[in-house]
Amino acid sequence: MNGPDFARGLRRTEYSLFLASVLLLAAGAASGSWWLVGVGVWALIAGGLIDMVYRP
Repeated sequence: MNGPDFARGLRRTEYSLFLASVLLLAAGAASGSWWLVGVGVWALIAGGLIDMVYRP
């Protein structure tokens, strides 16, 4: 299951989570919605964990 396709998929997932976290944090801060900020923080945590565990 390891290989270039696996690493590419993990990298794409990681970048998608980081982008989603930035967008959710910005939208939450602009609208004052704490649940959007919370979801953005959890997306950032998930992306960081993928980066630390799998390091493609």
